[in-house]
Amino acid sequence: MIDIDKQEAEEGKIMAVFAYIIFLIPLLAAGDNQFARYHTNQGLVLFLAWLILTFVGGIIGLVPIIGWILSTILFSAAPLAFVGLAIYGILNVVQLEAKPLPLIGGITLIKSY
Repeated sequence: MIDIDKQEAEEGKIMAVFAYIIFLIPLLAAGDNQFARYHTNQGLVLFLAWLILTFVGGIIGLVPIIGWILSTILFSAAPLAFVGLAIYGILNVVQLEAKPLPLIGGITLIKSY
């Protein structure tokens, strides 16, 4: 968790929520708001993790029988996990906190501080 000014967090709250829905809007519109940029990074990492998992699941699905079973399980469980992580991130925004997402939150692609 990084230290962020509460006033700055309040100003960037809307953009930070958008970061978990579609990260591109806050990436272009957040400006220098550290709070919004932090959560935009988290949203971007979440999106990229989803892309990678989708690609891997597609490759696994090419393997007959075992691959089909594994990719079915993956494509059934993964969306719930990603929605859960997005909700966790949005709850952090509402509470004006900058806590990383579990498992993937330590990755920094957009410098926020």
